[in-house]
Amino acid sequence: MFTSNHPTTAPVRGHGKIARRLRDYEWFGALPFISVHIAALGAFWTGARWQDWLCCVVLYWTRMFGVTGVYHRYFAHRSYKTSRFMQFVLAFWAQTSSQKGALWWAAHHRSHHRYSDTEKDVHSPLQHGFWYSHMGWLFDQTAETDYRKTPDLARYPELVFLNRYWPIPPIVLGVTVWSLLGWSGLWVGFALSTVLVWHGTFLVNSAVHLVGKRRFRTKDDSRNNWWVAILTMGEGWHNNHHYYEASVRQGFYWWEIDLSYYVLRTMQALGLVWDLKMPPKNVVSLDNPDRYDVPAAQTPALASLETAESSLPALSTKASEALPLSAARSQPKEARQGVATSLKSKENKPLVVSQPQP
Repeated sequence: MFTSNHPTTAPVRGHGKIARRLRDYEWFGALPFISVHIAALGAFWTGARWQDWLCCVVLYWTRMFGVTGVYHRYFAHRSYKTSRFMQFVLAFWAQTSSQKGALWWAAHHRSHHRYSDTEKDVHSPLQHGFWYSHMGWLFDQTAETDYRKTPDLARYPELVFLNRYWPIPPIVLGVTVWSLLGWSGLWVGFALSTVLVWHGTFLVNSAVHLVGKRRFRTKDDSRNNWWVAILTMGEGWHNNHHYYEASVRQGFYWWEIDLSYYVLRTMQALGLVWDLKMPPKNVVSLDNPDRYDVPAAQTPALASLETAESSLPALSTKASEALPLSAARSQPKEARQGVATSLKSKENKPLVVSQPQP
């Protein structure tokens, strides 16, 4: 996991479970990951002050936004726009969470959506079990970045630099915390908050494909989970997201708390981001036939289409192309066009939004 990344067009491993036994995992690469967990226990020797705990809370929530609002909603799904400078600032801050580079994160997440809960989904709990999907996959030949999946991002040399030298942001943050708060601040403020952000993020890969409610019919087992949504600033509304992944808002309704969306709306008001993509009215409508509370007989052909791995389309090489509904995403081009036509709303607008570019 902790090897350097570099642009490549060669095949990249990591499209399914490779490790079969404990000795098959990349334990050397896992040492920093394990070390940060141990470092969080250092507070038992140094003690912890209120400043350390305040630092822990602040870094948890601000870096969780870096994961959810930046890694996920911007780099992986391009659900809003920003300036090139702000794009770099957001990438740097997101990478202080020590979840590797923004392009590595986006590439793996795009692959997850393409193969969600199939054998090729690298972190599906249905295919590989809870703990593997939670964190085991990180150390199972998934260290490299497949730049073929992020051509819209790889054209920025500053992002490629950050992706290649991804440890720089967390090291800078760790040294800064240590210089301001000492060892207890490093153990609690930095290390503990890092561990909490890691496992909060990992719950979206593991728990919300197992525990929660399914509002929409999708081709995977994604679920909405309110307590994961609280811990992860809105990422727990996972079934919503897998049904209409282009939306910047994952809590589709007012009662679905989505803190990342609220932060992005504030940033929009300040002029830092713009063109936030929202779910169309016919997606959130209570009459949407793809909802489970609508009789299956009223469900359009979309829900009955067969998924075949051989027909999975290539990931888009254009940042401006839309990501269609997840249930149609695995179909050939002709089938997707037919489905898009059949799913037009009363205003004759298809359920498709364009992906933004920075």
